[in-house]
Amino acid sequence: MQSPSPNKNHATLILQSALLCFFVFNSCSKSQSTPPAKYDGFVYANHPVDSDTIIIEAFFDPVCPDSRDAWPPLKQALQYYGPHVSLIVHLLPLPYHDNAYATSRALHIVNRTNSSATFCLLEWFFKQQEKFYNAPTQNMTRTAVVKEIVKFAAEGIGNSYSSALESGFSDRSTDLLTRVSFKFSATRGVYATPTFFVNGFSLAGAGSPLDYNGWRKVIDPLLSEKGKKREVPLHLFL
Repeated sequence: MQSPSPNKNHATLILQSALLCFFVFNSCSKSQSTPPAKYDGFVYANHPVDSDTIIIEAFFDPVCPDSRDAWPPLKQALQYYGPHVSLIVHLLPLPYHDNAYATSRALHIVNRTNSSATFCLLEWFFKQQEKFYNAPTQNMTRTAVVKEIVKFAAEGIGNSYSSALESGFSDRSTDLLTRVSFKFSATRGVYATPTFFVNGFSLAGAGSPLDYNGWRKVIDPLLSEKGKKREVPLHLFL
């Protein structure tokens, strides 16, 4: 048997070194992936959740037009189904929306201050999100954009939030919360907004809104399987 040539030995060493570096790097990356202190997301309406509750997870970008269009029919469906359905909204600041990260961070700041105002601010962003599209802010500095977001948010949910928003953008913890949202989206394989999961399973059509009838087609069969019948809340007759 011929002994291996020096060139072949050299190539083998390079391959072994490359594989070693890959596994070391991969192990280090995994060890540094520390779970957050609490599950990511904003809970809508805080309905009691049990084993029969249908869980919807929505991935939104505050300055995404499709996220904006997806919200009204989803909200209508939530109002229709009441406590049978629970919603968690996760933020995915898309990198090609220049102000997605800053607006997402504003939502985390407000949620930490008063969670009952979170969805009010989200709807406020949706209502006038054109203000924070790429073109209107392309000549503004990051500092100027943040100031505009603080001012805009305070106009929508109350001036009492101004100081919390201003200080929140200087607080590293709110930056970390926003990063967790982005990383959480990545762990779920989400790359577009809106994206929806129902009871842990993704719905088809990522990146496109789902209308009210679409939600009915998804949820009605699930409730039928559970043997549940939707009851009209008594307060509607009062």
